[in-house]
Order: sequence, then structure tokens, then C-alpha cells
Amino acid sequence: MTARTSSRTSRTLRKAVLVAGAGFVVRRALRRRVRRSPLWPMPALEEPTSGRPRARALRLRVARYEKVADGVVQLRLESAGLPLPAWQPGAHLDLVLPSGLVRQYSLCGDPEDTSSYTVATRLIPEGEGGRGGSREVHEQLREGMEVEVRGPRNRFPLDAGAPSYVFVAGGIGITPILPMLREAEARGTEWKLLYGGRTRASMPFLEDVTKLGGAAAPGRITVAAEDEDGRPDLAAALADTAPGTAVYCCGPEGLMSAVETALPDHCTLHTERFTPRVSADGNGPFEVELRRSGKVVAVPAGSTVLAAVRAEVPDIPYSCEQGFCGTCQQRVVEGEIEHRDELLTDAERADSMLICVSRARSERLVLDL
Repeated sequence: MTARTSSRTSRTLRKAVLVAGAGFVVRRALRRRVRRSPLWPMPALEEPTSGRPRARALRLRVARYEKVADGVVQLRLESAGLPLPAWQPGAHLDLVLPSGLVRQYSLCGDPEDTSSYTVATRLIPEGEGGRGGSREVHEQLREGMEVEVRGPRNRFPLDAGAPSYVFVAGGIGITPILPMLREAEARGTEWKLLYGGRTRASMPFLEDVTKLGGAAAPGRITVAAEDEDGRPDLAAALADTAPGTAVYCCGPEGLMSAVETALPDHCTLHTERFTPRVSADGNGPFEVELRRSGKVVAVPAGSTVLAAVRAEVPDIPYSCEQGFCGTCQQRVVEGEIEHRDELLTDAERADSMLICVSRARSERLVLDL
């Protein structure tokens, strides 16, 4: 081999080494970038990510179907052996029913149990606002069947830093509260509970609550059945609370509004709704322009943006129709939004809305559709 050939070969090898090294560095940097933002080169998204189901779906078996109160059934959903995702008091599941309906139910079992989830649902007749989901749970789900669930998600977490708690539950609203009571008792934090319902027979987990009250200081738990005791005394429940007390309420809209009105200034209020928030201004009519097609649709006072848009775009995605799952999120190009969902972050609300529940404050909204 000549000196010239040897020099050329050496340069070629050095070049190959440099190229390989540079490629390795680039691949490593790319892997790190993708780990930081899986949707790269799009920017990293703030949590939570709205617009589609937020967790992978799980197939669980209905291991137990049990009536726990008048009109209330409890489901124990078990995995096939793998540990289920962890959850904390206040979390809920999206339950995908056989018909495809999606409904949200609070987890009311033991967070330490990684083999199953427990939820409960009250049958809501159509005349009382029911839309078929609870009836499907009561009439079609049975032990041994498989169901799809998504989650858990928690927008109602227990404030670990609160010096004391007051819990107010109405009927089926006890489901997210029950794990909170156990957690507060385990922590040794001061707490008290006001649990109301139409009748004692209609109040789920009353025995569990009573047993927990036996282990607590006398007077911590007040049970108020309307047919026996009348409406619950919220003023008494919120009296003598320490500064910084966290008040947790779940139940009918009327109960949550009453708690909000009676709340002392030195307390913080935490609520969970499974129905859309109602505006004090009611539902006024407005128009929605679909920017891409140029069509304009009217949204009557008694209807929703989703219903109006579906008349022009039948395949538009949606699911829960309650402002919880995020499937129907759409970008708003122009107009002032009245947000009524329980899901979007402040950043997301700047330019998008859930069209199943939210409305317009202006005369017209323009959607990127």
C-alpha cells in the first residue's frame, strides 16, 4: 500500500468515525426530546391533555353486582390479574357501557386494593333528568360481563394540607366522600360529616358511615333523612370551623349551591358535579359559524352547540355530553365562550370549548370546523 493510499484510507476512516459519532449524538438527543414530549416536534402539552380519552382503556370483569340501597347498585370491577392503576380519594372512572354510552362514576372502594375498582350508581328516571346510562347499568350489566373503563382521573382530590375537614354528601354523592373519610381518619385529621338523603333506605353505604362514626368522636357524623328530619342543617354543619377548613361537597345541585351560600369566609370549598354547571343567566340563543364550510347554525335556548353542529357535521366526535370526557373539544376562532365544563385547563379555555355543555356569551361563536 502506498503512502498516498494509506493517507486516503485513514481520512476515510476518520470521516466515518466522525459521521457515526455525530449520528449517535443526534439519535440520543432525539430520544431525549421525544421522551420530554411524545408529540415532538409539536410543543409539549400542559397536563391534562383534553380532547380525547386521557387514559388507555381497560377491560374489566363485573365480579360483583349488588344492590346497596333503594335504587342504587354497586359494581366491583376486577382485572385479569395485573395490578390496576393507582388512585386517590376523589377519583372517578369513565365507564363505557355496552351501548357505547360513557358515564362517570366515583371510586368508593379501597385505594390500597390494586385488583379491583368499586363504583356505585343510582337509577335516575328519565323524568328526573336521566339519559339512559344509569338504567343501562341497572338493567343490563350483570356479574361475569366485561366492561371497558378509562381512568382513573381525579379532579376532586383531598387537600392533604388542610387542618380540618367538613364533608357534606347528598344521596349518591357519598361515593367520593367515603374514601375521603377513611383517609382523614387514618391521618388523624379533624373532620365531620353531614350526610343527607330522601330516606334512610335510599342512602347508600349508611352502615359503613355509621361504623366509621363509631370509631370517631361523638357528634362527628350527622345523618339527615328528609322524610324524618327535614332538610339538613348546613349552618350547624359549618359552624365552629377552624380557619383553613376544607369543605368537600358532592350531591344535587341545590345542595351544593346552598353550601356555597352558607360557606364561612375562612373555609375553602371543593365540589364535584356530574351534571353541567348552570349559569345564573340561563341559556340564551346564539349562532355558531363553521369557519371551514362557511355555514351558520342557530343554537336555541333549549339546545346545545353539539346538537346544532351535528345537524351539519353528523360524524363530529362526542361521548359523555356532560362536559367531562373531553371528546367534543373544538377550537374557537372568534367569540366569547361561557365555559360550563369541569375539565379544561385555563390555558385550554382561552381558545377552545366543550361543545356539549358550554355556550356563548356573545351573539356568535366561530368554530374551526
